[in-house]
Amino acid sequence: MATVVRRAQAGMEKKNDVLATIEPAEAGSGIIIELTSPVRKEFGAQIEATVRAVLAENNVADCRVALVDKGALDFALRARLETVVRRATSEVEK
Repeated sequence: MATVVRRAQAGMEKKNDVLATIEPAEAGSGIIIELTSPVRKEFGAQIEATVRAVLAENNVADCRVALVDKGALDFALRARLETVVRRATSEVEK
């Protein structure tokens, strides 16, 4: 199980991108997702499913994820999430 030990961020608030932030949460709190997106009504469930899938693939359980989406495609969202997970769980300060 990977533990989120610090706050990390990746991406930008620009068109077709997403600003992803992850930070530790209390043990047992699970995954808390905060999504801001102009396409939340249409794609919010898909975005949240992708977040949960990436976190599961990286064995991350207790964390808070904040996303400011500007229309990012799934591959961009996955890349940003994988980057923040690595930065937040790494023992070496980046």
